[in-house]
Amino acid sequence: MNVPLPLPALSPDESAHSERLVQRIGAAIEAAGGWISFERFMEMALYEPGLGYYSAGATKLGSEGDFVTAPEISPLFSRCLANQCVQVLDAVAGGQVLELGAGSGVMAADVLSELDQQGKAPSRYLILEVSADLRERQRSLLQHRVPHLIERIEWLDSLPEEFRGVLIANEVLDALPVQRFRIRGLQVNQLGVTWQFGRLEWSEVHADAALESAVREIEFNLGEPFADGYTSEINLRLQPWIAGIGASMREGAALFIDYGLPRRQYYAPNRSQGTMLCHFRHRFHDDPLINVGVQDIGSWVDFTAVAESAVAAGMSVAGYTTQAHFLIGTGIEQFLAPKDDEDLAGRLQMARQAMLLTLPGEMGERFKVIGLSKGLELPLRGFGVRDLAASL
Repeated sequence: MNVPLPLPALSPDESAHSERLVQRIGAAIEAAGGWISFERFMEMALYEPGLGYYSAGATKLGSEGDFVTAPEISPLFSRCLANQCVQVLDAVAGGQVLELGAGSGVMAADVLSELDQQGKAPSRYLILEVSADLRERQRSLLQHRVPHLIERIEWLDSLPEEFRGVLIANEVLDALPVQRFRIRGLQVNQLGVTWQFGRLEWSEVHADAALESAVREIEFNLGEPFADGYTSEINLRLQPWIAGIGASMREGAALFIDYGLPRRQYYAPNRSQGTMLCHFRHRFHDDPLINVGVQDIGSWVDFTAVAESAVAAGMSVAGYTTQAHFLIGTGIEQFLAPKDDEDLAGRLQMARQAMLLTLPGEMGERFKVIGLSKGLELPLRGFGVRDLAASL
Protein backbone atom coordinates (compact mmCIF):
# COMPACT_ATOMS: atom_id res chain seq x y z
CA MET A 1 0.00 0.00 0.00
CA ASN A 2 1.36 3.40 -1.01
CA VAL A 3 1.14 5.94 1.80
CA PRO A 4 1.11 9.55 0.50
CA LEU A 5 4.08 11.59 1.59
CA PRO A 6 3.27 14.60 3.80
CA LEU A 7 3.25 17.93 1.99
CA PRO A 8 6.17 20.28 2.65
CA ALA A 9 5.39 23.28 4.85
CA LEU A 10 4.88 26.64 3.18
CA SER A 11 7.58 29.23 3.53
CA PRO A 12 6.61 32.50 5.24
CA ASP A 13 6.38 34.23 1.85
CA GLU A 14 4.23 31.42 0.43
CA SER A 15 1.95 31.52 3.47
CA ALA A 16 1.51 35.28 3.15
CA HIS A 17 0.85 35.03 -0.58
CA SER A 18 -1.69 32.23 -0.11
CA GLU A 19 -3.47 34.13 2.64
CA ARG A 20 -3.84 37.22 0.43
CA LEU A 21 -5.50 35.13 -2.27
CA VAL A 22 -7.69 33.28 0.23
CA GLN A 23 -8.91 36.62 1.58
CA ARG A 24 -9.68 37.82 -1.95
CA ILE A 25 -11.59 34.63 -2.71
CA GLY A 26 -13.42 35.03 0.61
CA ALA A 27 -14.45 38.54 -0.41
CA ALA A 28 -15.68 37.21 -3.76
CA ILE A 29 -17.74 34.55 -1.96
CA GLU A 30 -19.34 37.12 0.31
CA ALA A 31 -20.05 39.40 -2.66
CA ALA A 32 -21.75 36.46 -4.42
CA GLY A 33 -24.04 35.81 -1.46
CA GLY A 34 -21.96 33.27 0.44
CA TRP A 35 -21.19 30.63 -2.20
CA ILE A 36 -19.27 30.30 -5.47
CA SER A 37 -18.99 27.33 -7.81
CA PHE A 38 -15.84 25.25 -7.79
CA GLU A 39 -15.28 26.44 -11.36
CA ARG A 40 -15.09 30.05 -10.16
CA PHE A 41 -12.85 29.06 -7.25
CA MET A 42 -10.46 27.21 -9.57
CA GLU A 43 -10.37 30.17 -11.94
CA MET A 44 -9.38 32.53 -9.12
CA ALA A 45 -6.90 30.07 -7.57
CA LEU A 46 -5.06 29.71 -10.87
CA TYR A 47 -5.56 32.98 -12.74
CA GLU A 48 -6.53 35.79 -10.35
CA PRO A 49 -4.39 38.77 -11.48
CA GLY A 50 -1.24 39.08 -9.40
CA LEU A 51 -2.16 36.29 -7.00
CA GLY A 52 -3.32 33.19 -8.89
CA TYR A 53 -0.92 30.29 -9.32
CA TYR A 54 -0.23 31.05 -12.98
CA SER A 55 -0.31 34.82 -12.52
CA ALA A 56 2.21 35.17 -9.69
CA GLY A 57 5.98 35.00 -9.87
CA ALA A 58 6.98 31.68 -8.30
CA THR A 59 8.75 29.00 -10.33
CA LYS A 60 6.19 26.47 -11.54
CA LEU A 61 8.10 23.92 -13.62
CA GLY A 62 11.25 21.86 -13.24
CA SER A 63 13.13 20.59 -10.21
CA GLU A 64 12.69 23.90 -8.35
CA GLY A 65 8.98 24.08 -9.07
CA ASP A 66 5.95 21.89 -8.39
CA PHE A 67 5.91 19.48 -11.32
CA VAL A 68 7.87 18.48 -14.40
CA THR A 69 6.34 18.35 -17.87
CA ALA A 70 7.53 16.23 -20.79
CA PRO A 71 9.42 19.09 -22.49
CA GLU A 72 11.27 19.72 -19.22
CA ILE A 73 12.25 16.06 -18.95
CA SER A 74 13.88 15.89 -22.37
CA PRO A 75 14.19 17.78 -25.66
CA LEU A 76 13.23 14.46 -27.30
CA PHE A 77 9.57 15.30 -26.71
CA SER A 78 9.73 18.66 -28.47
CA ARG A 79 11.90 17.38 -31.30
CA CYS A 80 9.30 14.69 -32.06
CA LEU A 81 6.57 17.32 -31.88
CA ALA A 82 8.58 19.40 -34.34
CA ASN A 83 8.61 16.46 -36.75
CA GLN A 84 4.81 16.43 -36.65
CA CYS A 85 4.79 20.20 -37.16
CA VAL A 86 6.97 19.79 -40.27
CA GLN A 87 4.43 17.46 -41.85
CA VAL A 88 1.61 19.96 -41.31
CA LEU A 89 3.64 23.02 -42.28
CA ASP A 90 4.69 21.34 -45.53
CA ALA A 91 1.01 20.81 -46.34
CA VAL A 92 -0.07 24.35 -45.43
CA ALA A 93 1.68 26.96 -47.51
CA GLY A 94 2.91 29.78 -45.31
CA GLY A 95 1.77 28.00 -42.17
CA GLN A 96 2.67 29.19 -38.69
CA VAL A 97 3.00 27.54 -35.29
CA LEU A 98 0.75 28.64 -32.43
CA GLU A 99 1.54 27.40 -28.92
CA LEU A 100 -1.01 27.74 -26.14
CA GLY A 101 0.32 28.23 -22.62
CA ALA A 102 4.05 27.97 -23.24
CA GLY A 103 5.08 27.46 -19.60
CA SER A 104 8.79 28.06 -19.12
CA GLY A 105 9.37 28.42 -22.87
CA VAL A 106 11.46 25.24 -23.08
CA MET A 107 9.14 23.51 -25.53
CA ALA A 108 9.03 26.56 -27.78
CA ALA A 109 12.83 26.76 -27.76
CA ASP A 110 13.30 23.08 -28.57
CA VAL A 111 10.58 22.97 -31.24
CA LEU A 112 12.00 26.06 -32.92
CA SER A 113 15.55 24.71 -32.72
CA GLU A 114 14.55 21.45 -34.39
CA LEU A 115 12.48 23.19 -37.06
CA ASP A 116 15.38 25.53 -37.75
CA GLN A 117 17.82 22.62 -37.99
CA GLN A 118 15.56 21.00 -40.58
CA GLY A 119 15.26 24.27 -42.49
CA LYS A 120 11.55 24.48 -41.65
CA ALA A 121 11.39 27.35 -39.17
CA PRO A 122 8.03 29.12 -39.68
CA SER A 123 7.78 32.80 -40.48
CA ARG A 124 5.91 33.30 -37.19
CA TYR A 125 5.88 31.34 -33.94
CA LEU A 126 2.91 32.61 -31.96
CA ILE A 127 2.50 32.12 -28.21
CA LEU A 128 -0.82 32.70 -26.50
CA GLU A 129 0.05 33.24 -22.85
CA VAL A 130 -2.28 34.79 -20.27
CA SER A 131 0.38 35.15 -17.56
CA ALA A 132 2.53 38.30 -17.78
CA ASP A 133 5.08 36.67 -15.47
CA LEU A 134 5.41 33.58 -17.65
CA ARG A 135 5.68 35.73 -20.76
CA GLU A 136 8.76 37.40 -19.37
CA ARG A 137 10.30 34.07 -18.39
CA GLN A 138 9.59 32.71 -21.86
CA ARG A 139 11.03 35.79 -23.56
CA SER A 140 14.22 35.59 -21.50
CA LEU A 141 14.74 31.88 -22.19
CA LEU A 142 14.01 32.17 -25.91
CA GLN A 143 16.29 35.19 -26.26
CA HIS A 144 19.05 33.05 -24.75
CA ARG A 145 18.30 29.80 -26.59
CA VAL A 146 17.24 30.98 -30.08
CA PRO A 147 18.35 34.63 -30.36
CA HIS A 148 18.47 34.44 -34.18
CA LEU A 149 14.75 33.53 -34.25
CA ILE A 150 13.45 35.89 -31.58
CA GLU A 151 12.04 38.33 -34.14
CA ARG A 152 9.76 35.58 -35.44
CA ILE A 153 8.19 35.00 -32.01
CA GLU A 154 5.06 36.95 -31.13
CA TRP A 155 3.05 36.85 -27.90
CA LEU A 156 -0.73 37.08 -28.18
CA ASP A 157 -3.48 38.03 -25.75
CA SER A 158 -6.13 36.07 -27.62
CA LEU A 159 -6.51 33.71 -30.55
CA PRO A 160 -5.73 35.27 -33.93
CA GLU A 161 -8.71 36.00 -36.17
CA GLU A 162 -7.26 33.72 -38.83
CA PHE A 163 -4.68 31.01 -38.46
CA ARG A 164 -3.10 28.49 -40.81
CA GLY A 165 -0.61 25.95 -39.58
CA VAL A 166 -0.25 23.85 -36.46
CA LEU A 167 -1.43 24.60 -32.94
CA ILE A 168 0.31 22.82 -30.07
CA ALA A 169 -0.71 22.70 -26.41
CA ASN A 170 0.97 20.58 -23.76
CA GLU A 171 -0.82 20.25 -20.42
CA VAL A 172 -3.23 23.08 -21.13
CA LEU A 173 -6.61 21.32 -21.16
CA ASP A 174 -6.20 20.04 -17.59
CA ALA A 175 -5.85 23.61 -16.31
CA LEU A 176 -9.19 24.82 -17.71
CA PRO A 177 -11.56 25.48 -14.78
CA VAL A 178 -14.08 22.67 -14.29
CA GLN A 179 -17.36 22.15 -12.50
CA ARG A 180 -17.57 19.46 -9.82
CA PHE A 181 -20.74 17.50 -9.21
CA ARG A 182 -21.98 14.91 -6.73
CA ILE A 183 -24.95 12.58 -7.00
CA ARG A 184 -27.31 12.62 -4.00
CA GLY A 185 -29.97 9.96 -4.54
CA LEU A 186 -31.70 10.98 -7.76
CA GLN A 187 -30.43 14.56 -7.58
CA VAL A 188 -27.39 16.18 -9.17
CA ASN A 189 -25.61 18.56 -6.80
CA GLN A 190 -23.01 21.14 -7.66
CA LEU A 191 -19.92 21.43 -5.47
CA GLY A 192 -18.79 24.87 -4.54
CA VAL A 193 -16.92 26.82 -1.90
CA THR A 194 -18.15 28.86 1.06
CA TRP A 195 -16.40 31.18 3.52
CA GLN A 196 -16.84 30.05 7.10
CA PHE A 197 -15.06 31.71 10.04
CA GLY A 198 -12.22 32.89 7.80
CA ARG A 199 -11.80 29.51 6.11
CA LEU A 200 -12.64 28.08 2.71
CA GLU A 201 -15.02 25.13 3.03
CA TRP A 202 -16.71 22.74 0.62
CA SER A 203 -20.43 23.12 0.12
CA GLU A 204 -22.94 21.71 -2.34
CA VAL A 205 -26.22 22.95 -3.73
CA HIS A 206 -28.72 21.62 -6.24
CA ALA A 207 -27.03 21.86 -9.65
CA ASP A 208 -28.12 24.59 -12.01
CA ALA A 209 -29.86 23.65 -15.27
CA ALA A 210 -26.69 23.65 -17.39
CA LEU A 211 -24.72 21.37 -15.11
CA GLU A 212 -27.63 19.00 -14.46
CA SER A 213 -28.30 18.69 -18.19
CA ALA A 214 -24.63 17.96 -18.89
CA VAL A 215 -24.46 15.27 -16.19
CA ARG A 216 -27.68 13.64 -17.41
CA GLU A 217 -26.31 13.58 -20.94
CA ILE A 218 -23.19 11.77 -19.73
CA GLU A 219 -25.38 9.23 -17.92
CA PHE A 220 -27.36 8.73 -21.14
CA ASN A 221 -24.15 8.20 -23.12
CA LEU A 222 -22.89 5.72 -20.53
CA GLY A 223 -26.20 3.83 -20.53
CA GLU A 224 -26.65 3.93 -16.76
CA PRO A 225 -27.04 6.49 -13.97
CA PHE A 226 -24.24 7.39 -11.59
CA ALA A 227 -24.38 5.78 -8.17
CA ASP A 228 -25.37 7.69 -5.06
CA GLY A 229 -22.37 9.70 -3.84
CA TYR A 230 -20.54 9.58 -7.17
CA THR A 231 -18.36 12.69 -7.47
CA SER A 232 -16.52 13.92 -10.52
CA GLU A 233 -15.69 16.84 -12.80
CA ILE A 234 -17.06 18.18 -16.05
CA ASN A 235 -15.68 21.00 -18.18
CA LEU A 236 -18.53 23.19 -19.37
CA ARG A 237 -16.08 25.69 -20.86
CA LEU A 238 -14.51 23.19 -23.20
CA GLN A 239 -16.97 23.41 -26.09
CA PRO A 240 -16.89 27.21 -26.47
CA TRP A 241 -13.10 27.13 -26.01
CA ILE A 242 -12.65 24.57 -28.80
CA ALA A 243 -15.19 26.49 -30.89
CA GLY A 244 -12.92 29.54 -30.67
CA ILE A 245 -10.02 27.50 -32.00
CA GLY A 246 -12.18 26.12 -34.81
CA ALA A 247 -13.32 29.63 -35.77
CA SER A 248 -9.73 30.88 -35.83
CA MET A 249 -8.23 27.98 -37.79
CA ARG A 250 -8.66 28.14 -41.54
CA GLU A 251 -6.40 25.24 -42.41
CA GLY A 252 -4.18 23.06 -40.29
CA ALA A 253 -4.05 20.84 -37.22
CA ALA A 254 -4.22 21.22 -33.46
CA LEU A 255 -2.36 18.86 -31.12
CA PHE A 256 -3.29 18.57 -27.44
CA ILE A 257 -1.16 16.51 -25.06
CA ASP A 258 -2.50 15.87 -21.58
CA TYR A 259 -3.38 13.27 -19.01
CA GLY A 260 -6.88 11.94 -19.48
CA LEU A 261 -9.17 9.20 -20.72
CA PRO A 262 -12.09 8.46 -23.06
CA ARG A 263 -15.44 9.16 -21.41
CA ARG A 264 -16.32 5.57 -20.49
CA GLN A 265 -13.06 5.19 -18.60
CA TYR A 266 -13.14 8.73 -17.19
CA TYR A 267 -16.55 8.17 -15.57
CA ALA A 268 -16.03 4.51 -14.68
CA PRO A 269 -17.82 3.34 -11.50
CA ASN A 270 -14.50 2.80 -9.70
CA ARG A 271 -13.47 6.41 -10.33
CA SER A 272 -16.15 7.62 -7.94
CA GLN A 273 -14.16 10.45 -6.34
CA GLY A 274 -13.26 12.20 -9.57
CA THR A 275 -9.90 13.06 -11.08
CA MET A 276 -8.87 16.21 -9.21
CA LEU A 277 -5.09 16.47 -8.96
CA CYS A 278 -3.02 19.13 -7.19
CA HIS A 279 0.75 19.52 -7.48
CA PHE A 280 2.95 21.07 -4.83
CA ARG A 281 6.72 20.61 -4.84
CA HIS A 282 6.45 17.33 -6.72
CA ARG A 283 3.88 15.89 -4.32
CA PHE A 284 0.41 14.99 -5.56
CA HIS A 285 -2.84 15.26 -3.60
CA ASP A 286 -6.54 15.97 -4.17
CA ASP A 287 -7.35 18.92 -1.89
CA PRO A 288 -7.55 22.17 -3.89
CA LEU A 289 -8.65 24.20 -0.85
CA ILE A 290 -5.20 24.17 0.75
CA ASN A 291 -2.04 25.99 -0.40
CA VAL A 292 -4.26 28.22 -2.52
CA GLY A 293 -2.27 30.20 -5.06
CA VAL A 294 0.98 28.29 -4.51
CA GLN A 295 -0.07 24.89 -5.88
CA ASP A 296 -1.30 23.76 -9.26
CA ILE A 297 -4.86 22.48 -9.64
CA GLY A 298 -6.01 20.32 -12.51
CA SER A 299 -8.37 17.55 -13.50
CA TRP A 300 -8.01 14.77 -16.01
CA VAL A 301 -9.28 15.43 -19.52
CA ASP A 302 -12.38 13.78 -20.97
CA PHE A 303 -11.02 13.28 -24.48
CA THR A 304 -14.43 12.22 -25.78
CA ALA A 305 -15.67 15.69 -24.86
CA VAL A 306 -12.71 17.19 -26.74
CA ALA A 307 -13.60 15.17 -29.84
CA GLU A 308 -17.28 16.07 -29.64
CA SER A 309 -16.46 19.76 -29.20
CA ALA A 310 -14.15 19.64 -32.22
CA VAL A 311 -16.80 18.09 -34.47
CA ALA A 312 -19.36 20.66 -33.27
CA ALA A 313 -16.84 23.39 -34.20
CA GLY A 314 -16.44 22.10 -37.77
CA MET A 315 -13.18 20.27 -37.17
CA SER A 316 -12.25 16.61 -37.61
CA VAL A 317 -10.56 14.21 -35.21
CA ALA A 318 -7.25 13.44 -36.92
CA GLY A 319 -6.23 10.86 -34.33
CA TYR A 320 -5.97 9.90 -30.67
CA THR A 321 -3.22 7.85 -29.10
CA THR A 322 -0.90 7.45 -26.14
CA GLN A 323 2.10 9.72 -25.76
CA ALA A 324 4.37 6.70 -26.28
CA HIS A 325 2.83 5.77 -29.61
CA PHE A 326 2.79 9.40 -30.74
CA LEU A 327 6.51 9.78 -30.03
CA ILE A 328 7.27 6.53 -31.83
CA GLY A 329 5.17 7.67 -34.79
CA THR A 330 6.99 11.00 -34.96
CA GLY A 331 10.44 9.43 -35.02
CA ILE A 332 11.87 9.30 -31.52
CA GLU A 333 14.14 6.47 -32.66
CA GLN A 334 15.93 8.79 -35.12
CA PHE A 335 16.96 11.02 -32.22
CA LEU A 336 18.15 8.04 -30.18
CA ALA A 337 20.45 6.73 -32.90
CA PRO A 338 24.13 6.86 -31.79
CA LYS A 339 26.13 9.81 -33.08
CA ASP A 340 29.85 9.78 -33.73
CA ASP A 341 30.55 12.69 -31.36
CA GLU A 342 28.26 11.50 -28.56
CA ASP A 343 29.77 9.97 -25.43
CA LEU A 344 28.36 6.97 -23.60
CA ALA A 345 27.09 9.05 -20.67
CA GLY A 346 25.10 11.27 -23.03
CA ARG A 347 23.57 8.28 -24.79
CA LEU A 348 22.59 6.67 -21.49
CA GLN A 349 21.00 9.89 -20.27
CA MET A 350 18.96 10.21 -23.45
CA ALA A 351 17.87 6.57 -23.17
CA ARG A 352 16.67 7.20 -19.60
CA GLN A 353 14.77 10.28 -20.75
CA ALA A 354 13.13 8.29 -23.54
CA MET A 355 11.98 5.69 -21.02
CA LEU A 356 10.39 8.35 -18.81
CA LEU A 357 8.51 9.68 -21.82
CA THR A 358 7.34 6.33 -23.20
CA LEU A 359 7.11 3.62 -20.53
CA PRO A 360 3.57 2.67 -19.45
CA GLY A 361 4.44 3.13 -15.79
CA GLU A 362 5.78 6.62 -16.43
CA MET A 363 4.26 9.13 -18.91
CA GLY A 364 3.87 6.79 -21.88
CA GLU A 365 0.27 5.71 -21.33
CA ARG A 366 -1.04 8.16 -18.75
CA PHE A 367 -0.60 11.02 -21.21
CA LYS A 368 -2.56 11.03 -24.45
CA VAL A 369 -2.39 13.04 -27.66
CA ILE A 370 -5.42 14.09 -29.64
CA GLY A 371 -5.16 15.68 -33.07
CA LEU A 372 -7.85 17.91 -34.53
CA SER A 373 -7.76 19.15 -38.11
CA LYS A 374 -9.57 21.53 -40.42
CA GLY A 375 -9.23 21.79 -44.17
CA LEU A 376 -6.40 19.28 -44.06
CA GLU A 377 -6.73 15.89 -45.77
CA LEU A 378 -3.56 14.42 -44.34
CA PRO A 379 -2.97 11.34 -42.15
CA LEU A 380 -0.84 12.71 -39.34
CA ARG A 381 2.25 10.61 -38.72
CA GLY A 382 1.93 10.79 -34.94
CA PHE A 383 -1.15 8.56 -35.12
CA GLY A 384 0.24 6.14 -37.68
CA VAL A 385 1.55 3.55 -35.23
CA ARG A 386 -1.63 3.16 -33.19
CA ASP A 387 -4.77 5.26 -33.48
CA LEU A 388 -7.20 4.81 -30.60
CA ALA A 389 -9.83 7.26 -31.91
CA ALA A 390 -12.42 4.48 -32.02
CA SER A 391 -12.26 4.30 -28.20
CA LEU A 392 -13.59 7.83 -27.92
